[in-house]
Amino acid sequence: MTFLARVYVTLKPTVNDPQGLTIKGALHSLGFSEVESVRAGKYMEVRLEAKDKKAAEKQVNEMCDKLLANPVIEEFRFEIAAAK
Repeated sequence: MTFLARVYVTLKPTVNDPQGLTIKGALHSLGFSEVESVRAGKYMEVRLEAKDKKAAEKQVNEMCDKLLANPVIEEFRFEIAAAK
C-alpha cells in the first residue's frame, strides 16, 4: 500500500532562529507590524510503500531520526495518509 507522509521539521523553542528574525523584519518593512514572531522550518512530502499505516509511521519516524531532522536542534511531527 502506498502512503503519503507530510513531515514538518522546526527548530526547538530554545534554539535561536535567524531566518525567522529576518522574515519578521521583512514583514514589518512591508507594513505587517502586528507580526510578533516568526519561526521558520521545513516541510517535506514522502511517498512510501508499507504493509499498513503503523509500518509506515515506523519508517517515517526512523527517517526523521536518522536524516530529515537534527535531533539536537530540531523537532519533527508528521501526518500519514493513504496516497491517492
